[in-house]
Amino acid sequence: MQTIAILGAGSWGTALAAHLGRLGHEVRLWARDPQLVAEIRARRANAVYLPDITLPDPVHVTDALELALDGIDIVVVAIPSHGCRAVMRAAAGFVRPAATIVSATKGLESDTLFRMSQVMAEELGPERPVVVLSGPSFAIEVAHQLPTVVVAASTDSAAAALVQSEFRGSALRLYGSGDVVGVEIGGAMKNVIAIAAGVVEGLGLGHNALAALITRGLAEISRLSCAAGGLRETTAGLSGLGDLVLTCTGSLSRNRHVGIELARGRKLADIVAGMKMIAEGVNTTRAGVALGARYGVELPITTQMAAVLDGRSDVRAAVEALMLRRQRAEAEVN
Repeated sequence: MQTIAILGAGSWGTALAAHLGRLGHEVRLWARDPQLVAEIRARRANAVYLPDITLPDPVHVTDALELALDGIDIVVVAIPSHGCRAVMRAAAGFVRPAATIVSATKGLESDTLFRMSQVMAEELGPERPVVVLSGPSFAIEVAHQLPTVVVAASTDSAAAALVQSEFRGSALRLYGSGDVVGVEIGGAMKNVIAIAAGVVEGLGLGHNALAALITRGLAEISRLSCAAGGLRETTAGLSGLGDLVLTCTGSLSRNRHVGIELARGRKLADIVAGMKMIAEGVNTTRAGVALGARYGVELPITTQMAAVLDGRSDVRAAVEALMLRRQRAEAEVN
């Protein structure tokens, strides 16, 4: 059994720590906040993010990066996208040259438009293989050992196989993929479509509208992914369609919640301030629009959601703008 470090003690990092600890791995769970670390140690549970999950004995919590990473061959990064680069930069000197990095973060970096694996490779060096863990996976359900199936994607097939082997359990199955671009674009952009799905729910627009939104959202994700170098079939898989359906329909979706609250007339700043966990789609929406412009890809849903989030439009005007767009053949590129 490997000793595994997990950077980030939010809901996903804590759920993975519980899962890996139950499998028998020694786990070092790192959190930036010393107070949170002390509370988790005392309670053997993360009262902020997963209060009803008792961490197994092999999970050890620390706020010291050096201690978390010392001698570790598998490092899981579960840091929100906006903080990923800073943590990677701080951790770089402690990560072993041969370590495998597992990206459990979904999003795009706002200024560079980098995918998270690109951020990690830039800060940690290209010699360390990065495996992207993505797919339909609410953290609380993984923590409760409910059946979950995800993708481990890497350009290094041996690294992907290692993660498949070490992470698999009776409640977690992993498929391998070599399409890192497609997996990451799907994992990031589905959060944008989920905000729109929340708007549909909040406005009471019905099941027809939601089904159409998910379908056209998938087409939008596919266009961007293919333009960036991803494979179209990846978008139809777990990290594309699977994650999209979960995030657009599941009551546990933070991004869907943002859309529902926007439809109820609440301001974005107030919605975000009232959330304990990050809704990655808020930042990804703006980055997605910019990435679409970079590749010359039309992203109508993402563009309308960006206008709503920036206060340049309201939710009803955004829906109307989408419905009144020029009609075309469904299979057209744009």
